[in-house]
Amino acid sequence: MNVATDMSLVSLIMQSSTLVKAVLVILLLASIASWVVIFSKRRLMKNTVAEMEWFEDRFWSGGNVKDIYEEVHRHDDHPEGMPALFKAGYEELKRQRNQGDATSADIVPSVQRAMRVALSRELERLESGLAFLATVGSISPYVGLFGTVWGIMSAFIGLGNVQQASLSMVAPGIAEALIATAMGLFAAIPAVVAYNFFTNRLEFIENRFDTFMEEMAGIVERGVNAANPIGRERAVKKTEKPEPVRTAPEL
Repeated sequence: MNVATDMSLVSLIMQSSTLVKAVLVILLLASIASWVVIFSKRRLMKNTVAEMEWFEDRFWSGGNVKDIYEEVHRHDDHPEGMPALFKAGYEELKRQRNQGDATSADIVPSVQRAMRVALSRELERLESGLAFLATVGSISPYVGLFGTVWGIMSAFIGLGNVQQASLSMVAPGIAEALIATAMGLFAAIPAVVAYNFFTNRLEFIENRFDTFMEEMAGIVERGVNAANPIGRERAVKKTEKPEPVRTAPEL
């Protein structure tokens, strides 16, 4: 009998017990699914950041908020990311203005609420799949360890039926059991690394979203205040300060 052939990876897997094979199949499927999530999430994050960069460049290039809104619609009928926050805030601003009697104390909080709702939806979309990666990263090593313990236990039970045990009899059983642990780590490590990376990336995107929402609320407040005499006096006082490098759009 050729020992090298019996100790090959494929041979050990084929000779393993049914339970160990089931554990290996589960871990393999989890690994494949996690890689699918990783690639799709990477593409989603990349597109979100690119869309955010494009919109910020357009938003702070000056002009009119209405023109930016129409441009966003031409770019995408159902915008996502930062353009979705802007769309929700601007449409709420239009609804409040159409009422006629709305004041700054009514308009600004309403716009902020609309953008917060849009933010929650965007974060929910961006966070989808992260819980699965966290689950694979935390559970896979234990599933693999379970297969290892079961395989070693089966190997020692088999040794109890022989009078003389040798290394050639023990090694295959232990080796096939340790394959389950290796498979568990193979599934867990990429999932954990990807989860930490995407979590940090999501925090970066959320901070940028929060900053834009505050800036948008400030633009709305200045525009609404400038529409009444008291607001004009406040706007004049604000323009006496040094102008920022970026040019805010007008309402």
